[in-house]
Amino acid sequence: MPKLSERVGTFTDSVIRRMTRISDEYDAINLSQGFPDFDPPREIMDALAKAAYQGPHQYSITFGAENFREALARKQGKAIGRTIHPDTEIVVTCGGTEAMMCAMMTICNPGDKVMVFSPFYENYGADAILSGADPIYIPLVPPEYHFDIHRIEKGFQEGAKAIIVCNPSNPCGKVFTREELMQIGSLAVEYDAFVVTDEVYEHMVYAPNHHTCMASLPGMYEHTITCNSLSKTYSITGWRLGYLIGPEEVIEAAKKVHDFLTVGAAAPLQEAAVTGLNFPDSYYEQLLETYTKKRKYFLDGLDRIGLKHNVPQGTYFVLIDIQEFLDLPQFQGYTDLEFCEWMIRNIGVAAVPGSSFFKEEVNHLIRLHFAREEKTLDEALDRLAKMAQLLA
Repeated sequence: MPKLSERVGTFTDSVIRRMTRISDEYDAINLSQGFPDFDPPREIMDALAKAAYQGPHQYSITFGAENFREALARKQGKAIGRTIHPDTEIVVTCGGTEAMMCAMMTICNPGDKVMVFSPFYENYGADAILSGADPIYIPLVPPEYHFDIHRIEKGFQEGAKAIIVCNPSNPCGKVFTREELMQIGSLAVEYDAFVVTDEVYEHMVYAPNHHTCMASLPGMYEHTITCNSLSKTYSITGWRLGYLIGPEEVIEAAKKVHDFLTVGAAAPLQEAAVTGLNFPDSYYEQLLETYTKKRKYFLDGLDRIGLKHNVPQGTYFVLIDIQEFLDLPQFQGYTDLEFCEWMIRNIGVAAVPGSSFFKEEVNHLIRLHFAREEKTLDEALDRLAKMAQLLA
């Protein structure tokens, strides 16, 4: 048969989604792929039931239904601190995944360079490659996941067209401070580059940390493309509703890319999700309270059974240090991927190997998430306790 494109040989399939498939095969507790095991808000489900009978069921405007964009503009306008024009500054996409891909294809020419922090959500590297760009990886140094601003300036000096900032950051849970974002933003302005942000965990930022939208900073709106999604905020990861927000010139170009990528997001789901976008501030306060409790519950459980971990400032992910396990005779020579596969088969808990997030040689971390009901977390912790007994 004819040869395939060279680009498809430069990255693997999603390790996260692969872990879910293996987890399903062994009926494990899936703490790998980040989605909750509880329902969305009842009001949204009721709105979906209504839309099932009353519609709309045909194409909406390709860049998003008007009422959805208007609700989105009101909500995110508050976060960014400016009036967002729903017709010219928003594109509704099929999830945050398409939002990032759309942004990259809108701004990148083949051979352009794009900076990506490491560790990173695994899609970013593939997105850069698929858009024809070359990624430059900037280390986030544990345990605080700080970065060297001089390396970012060097990247811009080498011609980087953009930098991707996931805030809060998946997988390490770092929340970028306002001061850090100001440093990055000032360099983007100086070198006339873009900051492409992924802010899907904006409402899961734990005290005393605060979320700052890059686009809200002085002089940054014209240099920022904000990628976001409704998936995590409203527990509707399967609905695949995301969006881009940015300056008119960028969004007008992104509309064309989006149109030919997917045509448009599902019309009845947009209709139902408007209900969520119109929730009062109390909803987001309750959401944060819920996840703050889940974080404490799960991290306390990990401490109780003796597993070493970081303390995420945001998101619902936690990194577990498995080096002590890899030092045991029965795991000599194991990669973190092989250890995660062993966990699924023998412990019944699915995790993601940390090496799928790092450009550096990191083989001693795995990622779990705590977007689960307490009874699920209890069962997962009981199973992980059996694993921890290997260290006794």
